[in-house]
Amino acid sequence: MKNLSQFLNFAAVARHGSFARAARELSLAPSSVAKSIARLEQELGVRLFHRTTRSVHLTEEGQTLFAKCSRLLDEIDALDLRSVSDAGEPAGTLCIGAPIGYGTQVVLPVLTALQRRYPALEFDLRLSDEQVNLVGEGLDAVIRFGALTDSSLIARQFDSQPLVLCASPAYLAAHPKIRAVADLAQHGVVAFRMPTTGRERPLEFVEKGNAVAIAPKSRFRISHGEALIGAAVQGAGLVQVPEFMARRHLDSGALDELLPQCRPAPLPVNVIVPGSRTRPVRVDALIDALMNGRPGASYNPLLRSDPHE
Repeated sequence: MKNLSQFLNFAAVARHGSFARAARELSLAPSSVAKSIARLEQELGVRLFHRTTRSVHLTEEGQTLFAKCSRLLDEIDALDLRSVSDAGEPAGTLCIGAPIGYGTQVVLPVLTALQRRYPALEFDLRLSDEQVNLVGEGLDAVIRFGALTDSSLIARQFDSQPLVLCASPAYLAAHPKIRAVADLAQHGVVAFRMPTTGRERPLEFVEKGNAVAIAPKSRFRISHGEALIGAAVQGAGLVQVPEFMARRHLDSGALDELLPQCRPAPLPVNVIVPGSRTRPVRVDALIDALMNGRPGASYNPLLRSDPHE
């Protein structure tokens, strides 16, 4: 007997043109999706996809079925009984992943304001500097720095953060002057150890119109942003961080910015959501709050999603 999950699986494969990407969206194993499609084809008595080792394409019968069921599936996908309150407002629990520092300093105030506006909303904010798996961990959205690489997801840029090179006045008083990028060879840095790769993040600059990345000798390697700033404030060396992390220390004089004329391009900050054709109302409320809650942010939507988005 055909069931709704078979049609949901079929529609996901049709949208993505890939069993693997559909499986990520559905939080299923690719083999489970493939078996579901095979059962549906057997029950309907038609082949729905042309399959090769590199691609998956709808057959004529598959195109007909997709056209007939996609609208109905969109309506079912949008029917989230916990996403709208009796007053027609966003409700239910928003599960959000964010980096520790940015999530605490920037995202949390946006969420508290959103909860005051929509009291039926609840929040599950998961703070980690590790790159979390949006679909695999059942999150509604994640906040991530940098460009999106997974085409089955959708990202929207709501902020951009300049990278600033800083050091404490005590450190600078005890070490050679820094007037150009080449001078950094005489200095030690507090390096950010990227959790995803274990490598040190190089320092980035723009000098005479050219992008430059260097890796001076590191005195400390730290994988936590707040600890990175703490080490710099205590005179451990130079540090390059997003501006939001250093702002209060720059304002208080605990840190001084170096080579401001050589700042690299700002880092985009994106809210990333699954690449389904529809989203719960609560997720759209989150996106709107982030887009409107960052004065001066870049509101250009980044990519992306599948071609049906």
